[in-house]
Amino acid sequence: MMRKLLVFAAVGSMSLGMMAALTGAQTKNSRPSPPATATCALADGKTITVDYSSPRAKGRKIFGDLVPYGEVWRAGANEATTFVTTTDLMVGGSHVPAGSYTIFAIPNKDKWTLIINKKTGEWGIPYKYESDELARVDMKVSATPSQIENFTIAFDKAGAGCTLRMEWETTRVSVGISKM
Repeated sequence: MMRKLLVFAAVGSMSLGMMAALTGAQTKNSRPSPPATATCALADGKTITVDYSSPRAKGRKIFGDLVPYGEVWRAGANEATTFVTTTDLMVGGSHVPAGSYTIFAIPNKDKWTLIINKKTGEWGIPYKYESDELARVDMKVSATPSQIENFTIAFDKAGAGCTLRMEWETTRVSVGISKM
């Protein structure tokens, strides 16, 4: 009898755990800022993958208002944006070893800074991870040809590497990435 009770309890616990996991996945996909992924395929099957949440402008003023200038931003919404590379990289002149990182940005009107942080798994803001920073890299700022509703992170293939690009509202920022 005790064995049956233990088996029943174990099966019940596993079922509840699976339902919670499925509910969590459904909740993440139904958020106002849904999950998105950008990937760059490098030589020899090596990759860079960025996972982020993509907020919508919804008629709001974004940079300098919703996302203040001069303050650390999680480069998306919800959980902090992850940056995973399967090979050593040069990101805007800074060495980034293969591994998992979190990226943040400091937007300004004419200059942005990309922060690559060794700490992973955090919600995003407030930013209190300066001691875990791997690098701060300048990003090139330009205007988009038209209004961008959804915050987007993408990669453009560039020679043997790629360019990481972020766009939202009327702002585009980018930084070159090459394989070491």
